[in-house]
Amino acid sequence: MLRRVRQSLRQVLYLMARRPALLCGAVVLSVLLILAVKFTCSRAKDVVAAARPPLRFFSAEAPVVDLYLGQLDQMERLRSVAEVSLIFFYAPWCAHSMAARQEVQLVAKKLAKQVQFVAVNCWWSQGKCRKHNRFYQYPIIQLFYRRFGPIEYKGPFVARYVESFILRVITPLTYLPSRATLEEFLSCHEPRVVGFFQFNSSPQPPGYITFLASALQALRRDFRGVIRFGVVTNRHVADAISLKEDETVYLHRRFNSSLIFPRRERNFTSEAICSWVFEHRETVLQWLQPPQTKSRLLEHELTKGPALLLFLPHNPLAHTSNPILQQVADIAVRYHSCSDKHHSTSDKSFSSRSPCCQSVVVPESNTSVCEVCLSLSRRDSTSSSTHCSFPSTVPGGDVLQSYLRHCCLHQLPAPASIKTETSSGCINFLNSYSPFIQYSACCRKVEPHLKNESSSQAKEGSETQRVPLPPPPSSIPPSSAPQQEGDGITGLRCQTNRTLRFYVLDVALNWPLAVRLGASINRSTSRYQEAGAHADGSGDGSFATIVNLKDEIHYVLHRSPAATLTESLEAFIRNFSAPHSLLQRHLVGEKDKKGGEEQAGHPNKQHHSPPRLLITELTTSSFLPSVMDLQKDVLLFYYTQWCGFCSVLNHVIIQLARLLQGNSTITVARVNVARNDLPWEFMVDHVPTILLFPKYRKNLSVKFPEDLPITLPNLLHFILQHCGSPTYADKPVTSSAEPDGSGASSILRAEFLVLQREVQALHHARERLSQQLAQLWRENRRLTFYTNSLGAQNTELQRERNSLEEQHREKSRQLGEAVRRLQELADTSENLLNENTLLRILLRALKDRTEAEVERKEAEQKRSHMAS
Repeated sequence: MLRRVRQSLRQVLYLMARRPALLCGAVVLSVLLILAVKFTCSRAKDVVAAARPPLRFFSAEAPVVDLYLGQLDQMERLRSVAEVSLIFFYAPWCAHSMAARQEVQLVAKKLAKQVQFVAVNCWWSQGKCRKHNRFYQYPIIQLFYRRFGPIEYKGPFVARYVESFILRVITPLTYLPSRATLEEFLSCHEPRVVGFFQFNSSPQPPGYITFLASALQALRRDFRGVIRFGVVTNRHVADAISLKEDETVYLHRRFNSSLIFPRRERNFTSEAICSWVFEHRETVLQWLQPPQTKSRLLEHELTKGPALLLFLPHNPLAHTSNPILQQVADIAVRYHSCSDKHHSTSDKSFSSRSPCCQSVVVPESNTSVCEVCLSLSRRDSTSSSTHCSFPSTVPGGDVLQSYLRHCCLHQLPAPASIKTETSSGCINFLNSYSPFIQYSACCRKVEPHLKNESSSQAKEGSETQRVPLPPPPSSIPPSSAPQQEGDGITGLRCQTNRTLRFYVLDVALNWPLAVRLGASINRSTSRYQEAGAHADGSGDGSFATIVNLKDEIHYVLHRSPAATLTESLEAFIRNFSAPHSLLQRHLVGEKDKKGGEEQAGHPNKQHHSPPRLLITELTTSSFLPSVMDLQKDVLLFYYTQWCGFCSVLNHVIIQLARLLQGNSTITVARVNVARNDLPWEFMVDHVPTILLFPKYRKNLSVKFPEDLPITLPNLLHFILQHCGSPTYADKPVTSSAEPDGSGASSILRAEFLVLQREVQALHHARERLSQQLAQLWRENRRLTFYTNSLGAQNTELQRERNSLEEQHREKSRQLGEAVRRLQELADTSENLLNENTLLRILLRALKDRTEAEVERKEAEQKRSHMAS
């Protein structure tokens, strides 16, 4: 190979030597090739244009130092000089940064004299901010108080929220100069911390600096500042909360005993104080602020149990108090208070109760009278007579009888005991698992003339002292439930296992969430603030709902114009906490559509009159009126927009609707169950599902068999087999003409019409009986559920009992073993004592003998000495 290359090079050089022109051409071509390569390489470097230098993000008129080149060193110098500084990290391309820029400028114009506002471009690749920080989202607001920081703001980027947060950081401590201000400071529902420091010896005692740092630590931990810190410098004011020693930190609690920071057990540092406060705090209301992006914040809170979500027009960071929030907080405090000592100030002097009674004649009996009493608080019985008023007349007595049977006499052997002839004695009971006030009833037999007197006395007494009798639960709408005042809400958390958690949200920022949960407005508005002001038509902009995520159900508070927020909330909570809740489940659905139904293949499209729709699109509001129409057979098709099988069956449903287009008694309808909530009895376990609701017997609905393919012949056969029976009430009866038997023919025609009317009456009676049986079946199912739950609880209690018995036997055995060992030790000690006594006696005898021997020897020595 090398040999061939050398030979080719020699030939080229030989040719070039013989022809100089060829040599010059080769040189020129080489130079051109080199120039072309160089020119191409130089252009390749300029293919990607260099990034343009960043521009100023904030306007020049705004009092904000804009470090658009990411100068981190200059930011540190500005922060070290200022008392309080706000650092705004942004990216120029970020839409959230652009939206927050206007809000920060508004705040900067108000607080420019108190706070140093600095904006740093943390996206410029050549800046130090981008090199030293790795932010995953923009913008980010951090506050620095002197040398303490950073305190990151995690709230909404709204001017009033940011301003309130800055004011919280500027004044982390509240000065309490008098007992009145201290009492007002501790009266709020939020956790309060009070520090007692005397400024006699030093302008700022070391303990005060630590306490100030702990308040800032709490703001860093919770930017909303739910825990407020106050300072007392006067010993006379400190005596109001029994603070004697200097540099004492006091945590005020409503339900449990208030605490004092244990300086002997923990170090007096800001981190230790902050951790101690957060460990022992008591929160009644919890603020929620969804980030309005993908988040699991609501799911994390709602999985803890039933939650009462209150949408109020209030800024949680604001210093000013909101009267609506104070009312809600008072309800929450009384709801969580399980003893009388924690009642609110408006309920402390009304603990005693006075009965309110009236004799009521039982409508079903001519000789029975029931005296119904309701135990009310003294305030209710004396403040106004309207709180103690029976309904003057009850048509037919159905509501009153149902009330007596449900509220007062449901523990008797049978409902017929209301009208028994020999009802003796009074039935006094307390519904053991109900938060409502105690009722009592006394039923007895009276003579006819006494009955008239008692009824007249009842009419006279109703003018002075009456009790409102609420109708039974089935007839009480959620908005008109009887308002029970007094202490019905106090301690309710300890009387029911459906404990509520109170959450508060700002209606101005979370109005879309409120609308999804059932809030409605009177007029269409484009701004959330205007929408929140008309949330429920009450004028105060509040909206309340109870969400029970475990049961997949939620209720909406519908307030009447005459009721206050406190009364409506108390009745709302009491109805939810009742064993048999009076509240109606709120169903979320789409609005009724006028043009969304299927019109494929419909003839006469050129007519100006609206054509008859092939398939009726049902929503939550139109479901029951359409399906429960007794004059029509309704074929209902359940589907969702994400179900592929449902889309495949659309052409079959459209063909069926076209075939049944001329039949006015059969309706083909469909409902999107993914966007429309339905009552539980009408839900299905999978889609697609087809149900037929025949006319005149809606309770006998039929499901299309799952083993049959959904085809047009099968659907037609299914409809013809199970549709409602036709009625011949309106059809004329014809008979053959008889010359001499016209009278017999008319008699037969009349008898046939009578029999036909009786058959219709029997059909209606059967329908009513079917409805009653369905109601009894639902009651039986509910009782079965209760029985199963009670059985499970009984099994659990039996298991715990066996465990306790086993532990008792084990402890008894261990105790017997210990007693036996103690007895052995006692016997051993007694033997040792006896032996010790014997040894002492022997030692004494030995000592006496030794002494006698020594004396004898000494005497002998003396005698021998004398003899010598």
